[in-house]
Amino acid sequence: MKIEEVIVVEGKDDTFTVKQAVTCETIETNGSAINDDTLTQIQFAQERRGVIVFTDPDFPGEKIRHTISKRVPGCKHAFIDREMAKDERTGKIGIEHAHADTIREALKNIHTEAAENEQVITKQDLMNAGLIAGSDAKQKREQLGRLLKIGYANGKQLHRRLQMFRIQREEFIDAVVKVMEGEDGE
Repeated sequence: MKIEEVIVVEGKDDTFTVKQAVTCETIETNGSAINDDTLTQIQFAQERRGVIVFTDPDFPGEKIRHTISKRVPGCKHAFIDREMAKDERTGKIGIEHAHADTIREALKNIHTEAAENEQVITKQDLMNAGLIAGSDAKQKREQLGRLLKIGYANGKQLHRRLQMFRIQREEFIDAVVKVMEGEDGE
């Protein structure tokens, strides 16, 4: 599988693992130490070829993703579930621990950012679906993230991702129904 866009990853180990799964070029952010030079390089890549942001499914990865999105609008995003990026021996989480099939699947299911003011699903919709408040809200968000292929997110992040990736109301409702019925996309 060949990827035309430049894939943005956090480090060298991520580059090695991604290149084992697909033919591509990468830009490394040097983890959360992403600097202006790297952001300028990502911006140039976005203008020339397009960019897919593929960071670790953890807090630092989300922070890097947000930094890039803020500076370089219009990026595409690929996500993998935390469990699929976990090293069985150490418990560490990162793209470098994912299997090639998982990486290819994530890169087939990329999401494009929506226009800044486009709102499809409200916070009230998330509340009504039990995704923000309640004893099992976290588990529901995990299942929803797997079904929609947008990764796990807390309530605020979930709302932002649903908007950012233009998840349509019908798609959201279908996924919520599956979560309520116990289907989780695995």
